[in-house]
Amino acid sequence: MLSAQLPLVSVLVLHGPNLNLLGQREPGIYGSVTLGEINSLLKAEGQKLQVKVSTVQSNHEGVLVDAIHAARGESQGILINAGAYTHTSVAIRDALAAVNIPTVEVHLSNIYQREAFRHHSYIAAVAIGQISGFGAESYRLGLQALVHYLRNVKIS
Repeated sequence: MLSAQLPLVSVLVLHGPNLNLLGQREPGIYGSVTLGEINSLLKAEGQKLQVKVSTVQSNHEGVLVDAIHAARGESQGILINAGAYTHTSVAIRDALAAVNIPTVEVHLSNIYQREAFRHHSYIAAVAIGQISGFGAESYRLGLQALVHYLRNVKIS
């Protein structure tokens, strides 16, 4: 018996500034998992979920905005850890609102248990959800939640 063909889903994963230093940068906060390992985890999870996962990391706000714009017509969902831009970038928030692609915000650490300036997210208001505090697992959980939303809410 053949399983039903799932709709083609493509997810863009965006990693913001300093995430290229994962595994070296403040391991007590961010853990020892590298960005390459997180991307591999996401690609493997994407295969299980039968979705295409593309990843972009940049330390530059404009590169992330350009990637969000380029996602129009290419990706059905965006998974984003904007790093420090979460708390400062109206430009990234506006780009996500403009493309109107369902977005899940993720963070390795629990931003609400950290410094007060990290408690505000410009992205949260335009995201369908937010997952934080589970280390690299936040990404996997975020991908699962996004795909569930796309298949059961958005596409259905």
